[in-house]
Amino acid sequence: MNVRIDPSWKQLLGAEFDKPYFEKLASFVRGEYVNNQCYPRGSEIFAAFSECPLQQVKVVILGQDPYHGPGQANGLCFSVHDGVLHPPSLINIFREIEQDLGAPYPKSGDLSRWARQGVLLLNAVLTVRAHSAGSHQNQGWEEFTNAVIRKLSAEKEGLVFLLWGGFAKKKAPLINSAKHHILTSGHPSPLSANRGYWFGNKHFSRTNELLREQGKKPIQW
Repeated sequence: MNVRIDPSWKQLLGAEFDKPYFEKLASFVRGEYVNNQCYPRGSEIFAAFSECPLQQVKVVILGQDPYHGPGQANGLCFSVHDGVLHPPSLINIFREIEQDLGAPYPKSGDLSRWARQGVLLLNAVLTVRAHSAGSHQNQGWEEFTNAVIRKLSAEKEGLVFLLWGGFAKKKAPLINSAKHHILTSGHPSPLSANRGYWFGNKHFSRTNELLREQGKKPIQW
């Protein structure tokens, strides 16, 4: 199957696109987009990969599935288009950055500025039906994104994986912890954050420390 994706990723993931599960997934997604309102836009489904070429990846943030409200999802986990109200989880991410680094709360919720610095913003599921959270789970996306994580773990060294919440933490066995750094905490959603499982994790400063130790440029969060 011909998937439009950055050439660096196509070389790494090309075999996945020809597997039976991906053909079945592609057929499902096409049908969903024809018969229902789905997010993100078709051109943005693989935005995480086009915004952050393979050779630039330094940090990986794992989300679950895209926002399902109108105009929110842009193909990058936790990110929204400019002009869209910041969802609660994104607000809590920015508040933790404020506390951790003293950086001002940003106007833009578009995290492509992170992606361009080497942060892969990867949802486990890349599409969703409007107003129906989790509606595209268990159709094959998880198999694909698990393969992405495994291949990153095998091919790269010194990546910083940020696993927020129970769902993301379950991906830890896919990562070689002898080669990479894994930081875990509660999810930035209000339910978790208000119980004290998010704020104060200092993941943003800790990530930059780990990058500096490797001689890599820190992220301007």
